Amino acid sequence: MASTNTGLQGMKTQAKTRLLLALWDLGGAKQEVKKSDLSKRILYKGTKVADYRSIFEELEKKGAIAISKKGYSLLSPNGLEVLEDNLKSPEFRFEGTIVGTWTANALLKWIGEMNGKVNGTYIPVNGVRSAIASGVGEAIASYDEFEKVVLKVYDQLNRDYNLNDLVPIYRMRREVGDRVTRSEFNEWLLDMQANDIFQLMAGEMRDITPDKREDSMTIPGGGLRYYAKLLNS
Repeated sequence: MASTNTGLQGMKTQAKTRLLLALWDLGGAKQEVKKSDLSKRILYKGTKVADYRSIFEELEKKGAIAISKKGYSLLSPNGLEVLEDNLKSPEFRFEGTIVGTWTANALLKWIGEMNGKVNGTYIPVNGVRSAIASGVGEAIASYDEFEKVVLKVYDQLNRDYNLNDLVPIYRMRREVGDRVTRSEFNEWLLDMQANDIFQLMAGEMRDITPDKREDSMTIPGGGLRYYAKLLNS
């Protein structure tokens, strides 16, 4: 048992990726997946559910999955972002010479449905595309319109993910998506700070990645800002 667990921990990236991919393939972004159904996918000869305990705990702490007495759910957008990052990781590879049919089919499904969309404007929220993210395809033409949209995005993210009034700027940028250019987003978000609507804050960000850093904000002469905090009126 100890040797099996040690071996699994040595392949932690692979184990996390297979778990998240299986959960996504089983519809975990739309509904709760039974524990027994997920176990059938991720367990192989010589492993037990207990071997995955620390991995489940880590993913739950990151906000990537939700765990109940009956099953598991893949949380959006965190779960999808972690899955995408792991699939892109150089540490992720298949061991042995044979890849399971479900894994190959799940990867083909991911490529067809999700590839290139997780960090853009197509992040599923409760199984469907976010209405705010899509914006019905309409470009934001003015600061006033941007302010209304961004405040709505801020409120939704803060409420849905219990962010304690510190909403990551990269999440806001991705929700707004291609309705504005990157330079317009930066300029107008700075304008909202100048108008005492937001305070853009530095702080520390867990699980920071290059793409999340890029989608945050660089303040002229002031360095990186990762969070927006709504100021009291």
